[in-house]
Amino acid sequence: MAEVFDLVIFGGGGDLSRRKLLPALYSGFVAGRVAKGSRIFLTSRKGLEGSSEGWLKEVFTETPPACPVEKQDLKDFSEMVSVIELGLVEGGADWEAFRDALKTDDQDRPLVHFLAIPPSLFTSTCELLGEYGLNSGRARVVLEKPLGNDLESAQAINADVGRYFEEKQTFRIDHYLGKEAVQNLLALRFSNILFEELWSGRTIDHIQITIAENQGVQGRKGFYEGTGAMRDMVQNHLLQLLCLVAMEPPARLEADSIREEKLKVLKSLKPLEGADIDRNVVRAQYQAGAMFGEAVPSYVDDVELDTPSNTETFVALKAHIENWRWAGVPFYLRTGKRLPDRFAEIVIQFKNVPHSPHPDWGRGLNPNRFIIRLQPEDHLALRMMVKNHASKSETLKEVEMNLDVAGDDSTRLGPYLRLILDAVRGDQSLFVHRKEVEYAWRWVDRIIDHWNASGEPPESYQAGTWGPYEAHDLMTRDRREWFHETSGKRAGR
Repeated sequence: MAEVFDLVIFGGGGDLSRRKLLPALYSGFVAGRVAKGSRIFLTSRKGLEGSSEGWLKEVFTETPPACPVEKQDLKDFSEMVSVIELGLVEGGADWEAFRDALKTDDQDRPLVHFLAIPPSLFTSTCELLGEYGLNSGRARVVLEKPLGNDLESAQAINADVGRYFEEKQTFRIDHYLGKEAVQNLLALRFSNILFEELWSGRTIDHIQITIAENQGVQGRKGFYEGTGAMRDMVQNHLLQLLCLVAMEPPARLEADSIREEKLKVLKSLKPLEGADIDRNVVRAQYQAGAMFGEAVPSYVDDVELDTPSNTETFVALKAHIENWRWAGVPFYLRTGKRLPDRFAEIVIQFKNVPHSPHPDWGRGLNPNRFIIRLQPEDHLALRMMVKNHASKSETLKEVEMNLDVAGDDSTRLGPYLRLILDAVRGDQSLFVHRKEVEYAWRWVDRIIDHWNASGEPPESYQAGTWGPYEAHDLMTRDRREWFHETSGKRAGR
């Protein structure tokens, strides 16, 4: 049975709330995952125009939820939603009214504060929540990334938040960790001896993790300039996915055990310094090009700059984990904007067979791959070689074994809804501990500091391509290729 809760979305009229949180909450309400009687408060400095129902209808027209928007469902859901005019820097009458609105006789009723606001407002917001007594034991605070701009700022934010919320009340969100495919990855790996026995450098050649975006930075210019892909994507999303792939089996699938194993991975990441950065890390910025048959501007034009910028929109790198399981196995991470396709994918590529007993089998023999696709849809698959029955010769062909679980789509939660409901339950398993944030920043800061010291601008790549030549060379010099280049298309495409 769904649990009744209170949820406050700070920045309730903002982009994250409109595009992700509210559509997910509505879908959860229709599916019975968000209980009737729950309350959703949207904070805004100037309020929102029109009634909650009318405003939500507009939101869901812009970003349709995963289920149809029916008139009665929309009416019932809108009755749960309240808009609160609230400043986030100083207290006053608006905060007193907000405190009164959150009063409840049920002191066990979870209260989730979701900070969908710039990190610069995290400290003042948490301070006001503490000042007005809204940080009691029933409260949790969800911190949306990015958490800081470097190690020092991340530590400052963690310390400031920690003055008003205990670590067990603090939920640092990374929505990639809430995706169904990530859940299935953990289930497959830790409940099947087949995968665990193969999950090491004895059989795995290398691992690729890619988050590709086909959009530019329009609409995010105030945030992105000076931040870049390394801070925006590598420090959190890509390193978190690396941790989940590489971690040792936890004693239990519980928050403390999972976080302990992820932290071990971050501590084992080989630091990149000096010439190693130049050789193993590629950064680049998109130039004008064509996407889907239309001309698109450069990054500098997208952010309306009059002078060149050193902010990278693409990063590719090779990393190593220095422990027994992964010694000698390279991890290739890649992310970029204005690429030809939008997807997030993990590719576990196994080693080639040591000997081909049939002369015809050697032609077109591809290594086995385990594919974990996170977006645009969840998908798990094994790619293997079998006899090509359509051929008169004894040749092989590659086939894909689909590991998806068939079922009613309504039973699947979107990542944001899953993580919000985990916060309601107080389950931190899929959230990031402050130590993980800090170790990730330590690793990334060395690279950024090296870039800043060198003064070298990022490489260039044309919008609509797969990044600069140097990113391809990162793989080819190791006699490897990015997966989409090897197969001509990604799995299932």
